[in-house]
Amino acid sequence: MTVTPDADLLLDSLRRRMRAMHSLYADALATMGPEHVNHFEREGVLPIAFSLFHYTNMQDVSFAVISGEPVLWGPEWQARVQMAIDDHGKERTVDEMVHQRIGDYAAFGEYQRAVFGRTEAWLATLDPAELTRVLVPRPLPPVVADTYSARVAGEQGITVLDALECWIYQHGLRHMGEIELARGLVGLGGMTS
Repeated sequence: MTVTPDADLLLDSLRRRMRAMHSLYADALATMGPEHVNHFEREGVLPIAFSLFHYTNMQDVSFAVISGEPVLWGPEWQARVQMAIDDHGKERTVDEMVHQRIGDYAAFGEYQRAVFGRTEAWLATLDPAELTRVLVPRPLPPVVADTYSARVAGEQGITVLDALECWIYQHGLRHMGEIELARGLVGLGGMTS
């Protein structure tokens, strides 16, 4: 017998998982300082600053695509946070992004809380019927065709649920894993067991 979870149950699980993942980022920020996130280990090893900004900014951008709301990041946030490279780095090389640094760590925390809070507030009111809405129909454009979400997409393309799971939730866990590993390089422990 096949059991299909109803959309309310699925959405409730997604909301709880998103909050839990965001709490890991909050704990990581609270237990690190600029000296940790901006630490340069060696060529070819991205600093924690990269993973933090890349993921937060990509959630900001992904949320805008999913929800239709504008991206939060812009000149005002850049002036406050003072990222060394004003780019999430998705289309850049490791050699370029190894130089990423966060200038104002407290302001970065404010930006991250704004991005995460907006996503969680939107999810709290999301109609479960929206989960099946197709965001990126097939054939998938070249910028998406070689991504993880393209492997997950069904016959119609990438749905809201696919995007939330791949672009925000799973992407966030991937970068949290990088952050946990990198914390060891700067003398800090992991976040979970």
